[in-house]
Amino acid sequence: MARLVLKSNGFDERVLDLKLGVNRLGRSPDADFQVEHPTISGVHCELSVVDGEILVRDCGSTNGTFFAGEPVKEARVGAGQSFCVGEVELFVESTDVAISIPKFEIPVAAPPVVRTDGSMICPHHEGAPVTHRCSHCMEVMCDHCVTRLRRRGGKILKLCPFCSHQVELIGGDKKKKRKGLLGFLQKTVKMPLFHQSHADDK
Repeated sequence: MARLVLKSNGFDERVLDLKLGVNRLGRSPDADFQVEHPTISGVHCELSVVDGEILVRDCGSTNGTFFAGEPVKEARVGAGQSFCVGEVELFVESTDVAISIPKFEIPVAAPPVVRTDGSMICPHHEGAPVTHRCSHCMEVMCDHCVTRLRRRGGKILKLCPFCSHQVELIGGDKKKKRKGLLGFLQKTVKMPLFHQSHADDK
């Protein structure tokens, strides 16, 4: 973390830990770092961490901002160097910036409950029987969990709601038996032939 230390008398080496972005320093209570001293203006300067250095910008202060003994409107100050706001010396102890990445806990579903008859209860819908399993992540689910996507031609694609891969019906897909050619001919040919035979009898 970027850190400054007030080295002037009366501040007991007070530490200022800079936050990301712009930090305003001055006597005003609205400043990010309030430093009470007669030579410091209400909002004296702005401090920010840029490329491993402290970028100091004077905000039109009455008594000025100084680096290496010279008044500056803007200056880059590295670790181990000092600058002054009015008559108050600030030592740059560190210019490190720590960025914390929040951790997101992904809830893990409870394992499915197995009944005495061997069937399973969906871990995502209480009381619903398990009917499908993902072919990729092997997650088991009930019919309510399955994501359905209608494709061209009216065919429905069943997908896993967790990884979007196809799911399969547990126990095999029970398809309706297709009628053979004979059954088709009986429906389409039998009736016309029947009417024709009656016409011949007349």
